[in-house]
Amino acid sequence: MMRLALAAALSLTAFTSSPHAAEVSEFTLENGLHAVVIEDHRAPVVVHMLWYRAGAADEPPGASGIAHFLEHLLFKATETMESGEFSRVVEENGGSDNAFTSWDYTGYFQRVASDRLGLMMQMEADRMRNLLLTDDDIETERSVVLEERGERTESNAGALFSEQLRASLYLAHPYRIPIIGWRHEVEALGRQEVFDFYQRFYSPDNAILVVAGDVTPDEVRALAEEHYGPLAPSMNPRLERPSEPPQIANREVHYADPRVSDPYVVRSYLVPERDPGDQRMAAALTLLSNVLGSGTTAVLPQALQIDTQRSLYASASYNGLNLDDSVFSIYNVPTGDVTLEEAAADLDQVIADFLETGVDPEQFERLQFQWEASRIYETDDVGALARRYGAALTSGLTVQDVQDWPDIIASITPEDVMEAARLVFEETTHVTGYLNQPTDQ
Repeated sequence: MMRLALAAALSLTAFTSSPHAAEVSEFTLENGLHAVVIEDHRAPVVVHMLWYRAGAADEPPGASGIAHFLEHLLFKATETMESGEFSRVVEENGGSDNAFTSWDYTGYFQRVASDRLGLMMQMEADRMRNLLLTDDDIETERSVVLEERGERTESNAGALFSEQLRASLYLAHPYRIPIIGWRHEVEALGRQEVFDFYQRFYSPDNAILVVAGDVTPDEVRALAEEHYGPLAPSMNPRLERPSEPPQIANREVHYADPRVSDPYVVRSYLVPERDPGDQRMAAALTLLSNVLGSGTTAVLPQALQIDTQRSLYASASYNGLNLDDSVFSIYNVPTGDVTLEEAAADLDQVIADFLETGVDPEQFERLQFQWEASRIYETDDVGALARRYGAALTSGLTVQDVQDWPDIIASITPEDVMEAARLVFEETTHVTGYLNQPTDQ
């Protein structure tokens, strides 16, 4: 495969944000590879992560599951390695490796002794551009993916329900499509479709390298220039995604399955994600989800599980790390004598009361303290730190945005949280999902 002799970093910038933050540097190779280095010299260990700006939301129409399918196939043969050799070499060197796919990215990582970093880059750079795919590889791995879908989704009533709920929440945006893909489309994927996706997105200019652990920026840059620097960019940027139309009507999804043991109701809303340079609303939504659903003293569990004892479990969720609009959800698993319609009404009542009374100042202070404590604990795990930066950058954020996030969270007031609550519950349409047993059960 043709390679270009490209080297030399364009920039190197160091960031620190608090006494608890690791020192973080970034640089970019001339072929477009963006690298982030997180120094932690407490143990001679390094986490090497390569993230691609390509996920389930970047798949061509009718080819759902192709990003996840390719993740599996990247462990097959290359021009220099046999099928399965990559993971075997990692294990022989005392390390571990794995991969993951989301809507916005696909990531590959290894955790090894720091003196094996160059070997990891050598192998990862090889499979970035030199993957060999045969028809047998496609058929073998298709069976594995379909079995995975059967085990994780089709044998799980809650997973099937969530799949239908998400497909109803997003009308046009590809976030509506499951990461693992629809079965009938995975069954039809061919070698050429997979290889075209690989050639388009698996290139240095569409990748983010994150290295965390017992390394220095100069060491990482030298190794990156040696192994990734010669790779030619593809010059194929991420495709523009279909935009979501204005949502003007509330919707409902009803799914009944005899395997359901605890029926529940969930209400979901499309809300803003974390945007570069503009993260305050996402921070307020993050704290709103904690105020409503984090721990038994949160608003929903306190009202529904403890005060009225009409719920087995109640919670809220939000994750702002999306390239496009994200989801805010509230949940209620009622006790056996409460119908799902009544459980939905209970959610309405608790939220109405919350909008009237506002945030409890003492609870809010505890939540912010707990959030800061959990962030500090995370610094003990270089893998978690690497994942924090990789997920953020492949979601459109910058290193500076990641560094600013804790201070933005700390600056959010109860009034900011209530503004976010009014945006969600008074100004946004929603989809309400009911997961139940069949009526004849």
